Amino acid sequence: MQSYVGRFAPSPSGPLHFGSLVCALVSFLHARQAHGKWLVRIEDVDTTRIQDGAADIILSQLQAHGMQWDDQIVYQTQRQRAYQSALEELIQQKAVYACECTRQAIKAKGKFYTGTCRELALPFLGNSIRVINNGEQASFEDLHLGKVQVDIDFCTEDLSIRRKDGLFAYNFAVVIDDIFQQVTHVVRGADLIDTTMQQNYLYKLFKMPCVSYFHLPVICNETFKKLSKQNHAEAVDNQFAAQNLLKAFELIGLLSPELSEEMSVSSLVDWAVKHWSPKLLAKQREILLSGTNAV
Repeated sequence: MQSYVGRFAPSPSGPLHFGSLVCALVSFLHARQAHGKWLVRIEDVDTTRIQDGAADIILSQLQAHGMQWDDQIVYQTQRQRAYQSALEELIQQKAVYACECTRQAIKAKGKFYTGTCRELALPFLGNSIRVINNGEQASFEDLHLGKVQVDIDFCTEDLSIRRKDGLFAYNFAVVIDDIFQQVTHVVRGADLIDTTMQQNYLYKLFKMPCVSYFHLPVICNETFKKLSKQNHAEAVDNQFAAQNLLKAFELIGLLSPELSEEMSVSSLVDWAVKHWSPKLLAKQREILLSGTNAV
């Protein structure tokens, strides 16, 4: 049986906000309780969204909150040859084709891409590249939410794996990286549920076993908008690491009179590793920040 390997893979488009801190914490606790590895990968494949210095800030935030990763950090910008090699493998399988459709053109025809360019034999150079998706599954078993159903039209859409500008797509890069790092378990926000079946289809193309998924609720503010960099969520402050952890504990079901802001960060994290259980986490896709846990 393969040992547990988990990972936290933030995008360096800005520092960690409270929602991403909660995700990192659950991912960390899940790995430590399984006596497995916990890896950190910087998902900077979309170089147009990188914020200078953000990756280093994120790493400092994780360490300040008691989460130390195992093994070396992987940066997607250093993995371009691996992505190109994987793409060439799919080209040899005749599993991909070039697509000239813009996002606007796709939206004008409907909600999902319908394979407009599949039979046109367009050149790869100067066009995006899509995978021929012959998948038929629209559900999977989530470690936290149980059976999850996804829109079949989305699951079977020919997904783009390289953009017209030459940048590799997130769905493609993340699968190649998880295979490379031998990741077995992915703990992430429920806002990424819909990508699961598309990613699983890529695993099958490469004849590799799919990872196990644990989707936790997305942290939302009072207007039910998820905390995100796009919504200008504030960065977590390392100076208040103990307070931040206690707020995160409350959201994931860890409440105890034993805990206080006077405890060290390492003591708080060690306590959480011993006492937290996935059963304490709400089985829903969103958690609303309100009252005492608002940030």
